[in-house]
Amino acid sequence: MLLKLLATAGPRGLPLTEIAARTGLPHPSVHRVLLQLSAERLVDRHDELRRWRLGPLAFELGVAGSSMYDIRDLCEPAMARLSQETGDTVYLVIRSGFEAVCMHRLEGSFPIRALVLEVGSRRPLGVGAGGLAVLAAIEEQERIEIARRVAPALPAFGKLTEAALLQACVRTRESGVAVIHNRVNLGVTAVGAHFCDSMGQPIGAVSVAALTQRMTPDRVRRASLSVKNVARSIGLHMRRYRPGAPRLHEGLAPVD
Repeated sequence: MLLKLLATAGPRGLPLTEIAARTGLPHPSVHRVLLQLSAERLVDRHDELRRWRLGPLAFELGVAGSSMYDIRDLCEPAMARLSQETGDTVYLVIRSGFEAVCMHRLEGSFPIRALVLEVGSRRPLGVGAGGLAVLAAIEEQERIEIARRVAPALPAFGKLTEAALLQACVRTRESGVAVIHNRVNLGVTAVGAHFCDSMGQPIGAVSVAALTQRMTPDRVRRASLSVKNVARSIGLHMRRYRPGAPRLHEGLAPVD
């Protein structure tokens, strides 16, 4: 319970009082368990802030688990539906600290393709439709801190500023989808929507990119709806997926 709670708290962690309040456990019990977890490097205490957060072993275990449960397997069927429906290139990006990493790409059937991201490439979180969708879904305090941290790298992407990035997050939260016109790549429009892990934390996004001249207002509206539906489908499947359960392409019905 404590590990799950701290996993949702982010890098600032939580004070002991708040952890006890959220779990409904007595302070002494929470403190005792936290000390035991700390001895195993599963949690860490920031002495100055007096807040607890996940420790280095939690990260190491996550890395080890990622080699067994590849998120691309879960996302590819939904991505393929989106690519077939739109005819355009579909991307999967995953949050990695202050960056968005392109994990997968499926090309559509339209003859001229918007290949704006290579698999494995990284961008500051918030740059690109997928990264913006993830950043906008993060809680405000952490979102502002991320924008501050990535600010020095932003001018390289269409002269983007920290203030403009935060304003784009506001628009994305209002509409539920990130839309970028000619900002990162001239002549390209992209639409993205985030999805969450089993604990409700925004960890990734799917996006579709096409030539701007092809993305008319009506097409952007239809793409936005499709992208949101696919992101919702991925999120639902991720929340109910368990190791050993069938993958999406092994019998799980698509979620409309």
